[in-house]
Amino acid sequence: MTGTPVANDIRRLRFERGEMTQQALADACGVTRQTIIALEAGRYAPSLELAFRIARAFGVGIEQVFRWEEA
Repeated sequence: MTGTPVANDIRRLRFERGEMTQQALADACGVTRQTIIALEAGRYAPSLELAFRIARAFGVGIEQVFRWEEA
């Protein structure tokens, strides 16, 4: 079970972008690699600002990265 109802496709998007590393994404978003690891694992939901930064790093809309999954 994940810690938040906000699911994401960060891992899939990283691999679709030439196997972008967690560190490369973290650097692009101004966070640590540990933050990206925790987000991918669904341990917490990002702030709105970070969600937009991640979407922008992938060149997609926020809805293509994050979605709400009700229990």
